[in-house]
Amino acid sequence: MHVTIRSTMIQIGLAGALVLGLADMVLSRAHAGEPESVPYWASLRNSQTNMRVGPGRDYRINWIYVRAGLPLKVLREMEGWVLVEDPDGARGWMLTQFVARKAHTAIVRGDVTDIRENRDGSGRLMWRAEPGVIGRLGDCGGGWCKIDIDGRQGYIPQTALWGAGQP
Repeated sequence: MHVTIRSTMIQIGLAGALVLGLADMVLSRAHAGEPESVPYWASLRNSQTNMRVGPGRDYRINWIYVRAGLPLKVLREMEGWVLVEDPDGARGWMLTQFVARKAHTAIVRGDVTDIRENRDGSGRLMWRAEPGVIGRLGDCGGGWCKIDIDGRQGYIPQTALWGAGQP
């Protein structure tokens, strides 16, 4: 018996974002430490995060993400804000505090993908993951990455993941 892991990705469009954006009263703060070279992988810290069209609270919200752990590609950093790209190619600005600087997740892209027992892709089929499923990313090597999806572990082709490898 094989289990297919399904995605429940939700994004709220502009109309809902504007209403919810009014409630967003969290103060901005710059990220401490040395800036990393860009681009780099990151992931959302919170289950609700605004993406804006510019680096400031006065800019319009174009998306509200309601999925903690979603992998992102950070393209630029600027005074407490990061320009990010999501797995669908949408770009916008987020407060640095809502983005985990170290990538720990990846998202399945393309087709339903087999998750195998061994690091080289051999061994028995453990699970199948649908596009949009997010998993905790382990080490990658030889074209395969260790992944943990809600406690279901195995190895998945690196090419099937967005958030693995060089950004």
